[in-house]
Amino acid sequence: MIDHITIGRIQDSAQIADVVSDFVTLRRRGVNFVGLCPFHDDRTPSFYVSPSKNICKCFACGEGGSPIHFVMKHEQLNYYEALKYLARKYNIEVVEKEYTDEEKQAQSDRESMFILNEYARDYFVKMLHAHPEGKAVGLSYFRERGFRDDIVKKFQLGYSLEQRDAFSTEAQKAGFQRDFLLKTGLSAGGEHNQPLVDRFRGRVLFPVHTLSGKVVAFGGRILRKVENVGKYVNSPESEIYSKSKELYGLYFAKSAIVKQDKCFLVEGYTDVLSMHQAGIENVVSSSGTALTHGQIRMIHRFSENITVLYDGDAAGIKAALRGIDLLLEDGMNVKVVLLPDGEDPDSFAKKQNAEDFNRFIAENEVDFIRFKTKLLLEEVGDDPIRRAGLISNVVESIALIPNAITRSVYIQDCSQLLKMQERVLIAEINKISHRNYSKKIEQKDREAARIETREAIPVEKGAPAAKGSVKNHFDRYELQILRYVVRYSNTPLYRKFEKQKRKEGKNVIEEDVLVDEGPGVTEFVRYDLERDNIFFTNDLYRQIFDEAVAHLEDTDFDSGRYFLSHPLAEISRLASELMSDRYHLSKIHAKILGEEQGDKGSRLLEENHLNTYVPRATTELKNAYVLHKIQEIKKELNTGNQGEMTALITQLQQLQEIKRVLSKELGERIVLRF
Repeated sequence: MIDHITIGRIQDSAQIADVVSDFVTLRRRGVNFVGLCPFHDDRTPSFYVSPSKNICKCFACGEGGSPIHFVMKHEQLNYYEALKYLARKYNIEVVEKEYTDEEKQAQSDRESMFILNEYARDYFVKMLHAHPEGKAVGLSYFRERGFRDDIVKKFQLGYSLEQRDAFSTEAQKAGFQRDFLLKTGLSAGGEHNQPLVDRFRGRVLFPVHTLSGKVVAFGGRILRKVENVGKYVNSPESEIYSKSKELYGLYFAKSAIVKQDKCFLVEGYTDVLSMHQAGIENVVSSSGTALTHGQIRMIHRFSENITVLYDGDAAGIKAALRGIDLLLEDGMNVKVVLLPDGEDPDSFAKKQNAEDFNRFIAENEVDFIRFKTKLLLEEVGDDPIRRAGLISNVVESIALIPNAITRSVYIQDCSQLLKMQERVLIAEINKISHRNYSKKIEQKDREAARIETREAIPVEKGAPAAKGSVKNHFDRYELQILRYVVRYSNTPLYRKFEKQKRKEGKNVIEEDVLVDEGPGVTEFVRYDLERDNIFFTNDLYRQIFDEAVAHLEDTDFDSGRYFLSHPLAEISRLASELMSDRYHLSKIHAKILGEEQGDKGSRLLEENHLNTYVPRATTELKNAYVLHKIQEIKKELNTGNQGEMTALITQLQQLQEIKRVLSKELGERIVLRF
């Protein structure tokens, strides 16, 4: 456990813009920053970072929170792991004891797998540099390929011994369980309690890192010829590793990509190493697989510009075209460079320095649509049928481009290259766009149906409401009240001052003196709802409110900070939303109060009128209860028996009288935008 003083230091030190910018390229927009959301397929910036509130928020997918919870979500860490991550970032000492066997077993599967991968990386590095076999085979291989020792160490390259179970045996001696050795894919076999065997034996190892530098997987290259054995073998998919979401080298490239505002995409591990050795660091590798939306999103967070390097192999280029279509669909500016005959990025980079390499790129890169059009034109020749297919192929790619201006420019270029009228291409693109749009709508409908089915499952009473839990008739009104509780909590509803005079020497000083103070927001809400026997129906809202009530006597209680840094992610996420600028007073009510100010003025104005807003919010909830009860009684009147009619009518009349009183009290309602 981490003591509260240290947690406080971490919270004070962690600045949201600083933390988020490690993973997302941020651009200033007024007093805030904006970037592409790392939690969903974001093509236009919807992820806002507020330095003044020290929170982030995506207004598309809803994710966000404090620096701690951003790290928790992004790096898939628990609360205390995220605190340790930030402590390391800000050089804050966290004293921890060594893990006992019992504590190791108590760690989550994900944490255990990360710990094991870190151990494996260190073991393989040690074998490469210290073991006679590693030096003779593995290190010699890297040196024969021309890699300097600093590059080998930078990328944490390693070697796995030829012995069938060398690593598995050492890992088990170090206390790691068989189950996790199998889950990470570091070991294989082991059926019926047979000994484990090393997956990567006899191979040089390339660790794959997350954006924050954690090892999630390994790629291994065999150094001797073995029949029916692939040259490369990679870690299998696991709870911590999804091949479609990782890019080799991105951890080492992200800063250079932002600085250069460009990313080079290559195919293999050694291509990345050679380019780094030549001084070109803004490079990542797809590791020999087709690009995925997940990988593209990671690049897009740092730059919109990507240049794909090909070695001139026609078959390889055609196989990669589909992946580049995905780049276009995600709004990337895609260019292509064909390297000289017989060269690949690895060999070509070894012959260049950074200046020469970048000069060659600048002189030879071509926009992808033009590249694809010319490539296919050379292939089809004068065959009219194949030419028609070519046109359809190119048009399919243009239709994927989300920016209308960029799409228009490519239509003009391709019209000239293909010798087709622009209106024909435009008509075909419109058909494809309509078809693609219809597919997306159908997909969204299917997803909505799945969510609706999932949300129909009742939530157990007492359990925190899950994201997507059913919203009832009172949800918006309860959330409205909760907004004031989270933002203001123990702030008094009002303060009354009087002008008083006092003598100071020969001078008479007039000053405002506090003579009366209202109850705090949380205290008033508790009193006002409990006297009418009304309680929060949403379990998550009730938990937040109960925790606020528990701090009624704490005069220094900072509710915003407390809930933003809450260990429960659902609470932190909701607090972030309630603290963000998404929630404002309606324009009508703001106009009544004369609001013509910015965000800071708006909050100050709101705080000065809590005695109006908070009672009105609780009254609106009571009114919602009454209206709902009236509807229920009307339904009963249509289906009930004659003996119940009199009692129901009497109850209905009483409720309608309460409704009349509440309506008069509310007058013109304050409506919050949700």
